[in-house]
Amino acid sequence: MRNGGWALAVLLLASGCQGGHDDSAPAEATAVPETMLADSDASGAPSEAASQAPPGTGRSIDVANDLYEFTYSYPDAAGAIPGLKDMLDSRLAGARSELASSARDDQAAAKKDGFPYRPHGYGAKWSVVTDLPGWLSLSADLYMYSGGAHGMSNFDSLLWDRRAEVARKPQDLFTGTDALRGAIRDSFCDALDKERTKRRGEPVKRDSEQMFSECIDPVAQTLILGSSNGRTFDRIGILVAPYEAGPYAEGTYEVTLPVTGAIMATLRPQYRASFSVAQ
Repeated sequence: MRNGGWALAVLLLASGCQGGHDDSAPAEATAVPETMLADSDASGAPSEAASQAPPGTGRSIDVANDLYEFTYSYPDAAGAIPGLKDMLDSRLAGARSELASSARDDQAAAKKDGFPYRPHGYGAKWSVVTDLPGWLSLSADLYMYSGGAHGMSNFDSLLWDRRAEVARKPQDLFTGTDALRGAIRDSFCDALDKERTKRRGEPVKRDSEQMFSECIDPVAQTLILGSSNGRTFDRIGILVAPYEAGPYAEGTYEVTLPVTGAIMATLRPQYRASFSVAQ
């Protein structure tokens, strides 16, 4: 659904975007996770609906000063939906305000204690997972830095329900987390261990009591819904942040599972028509 193998990269957001740079210091790029885009079909081509979004309706800002570095962006497909655009703009404002507040507090504390202050950082880049007639599925690559040895990567996701004109979490479409966990846990754990083995160069033994050898709860991670046919959701992605399934050096993990009959059985009745068993 998305390419695996994350790396932290310096992301220079495109010029000519909305927002801008603070006048107090030259702008610098915020280190944010390298975005791995996910598209609505197996060939990697964007869905027809996504390609028809009015250009220039998305948003991308990049702010840097002595206090913090902040980047935030979302695509045209999201910006073309007024309610979703308002929600993402509100999140942008809230994230920047929170970053500025915590950075000011830490800067004051560093000055008081005679320590050097390292500018804080926050990055969020929303991307289209798939654009269906009734749904827009988005995922976000997040990055946060608060002055420590390194920053942290994480994920977020949301679904825009076009009919109800509301945002939902992927979990909302299922009868419950226990049911969904039961339908995907075995396949998820097997796929996760396969990737762990590849990265570590040796088999993973879940009963070894070694750190990062046991499986983790798939529904406690970030879920994204994707499509290979451009009409219905037929795959589920599980995005795993650093330290969840392995040490920081292993980075993030992603597991993509096909929608099966067992998964279909865990859906709320009103959403079943939006899914299909993967072919």
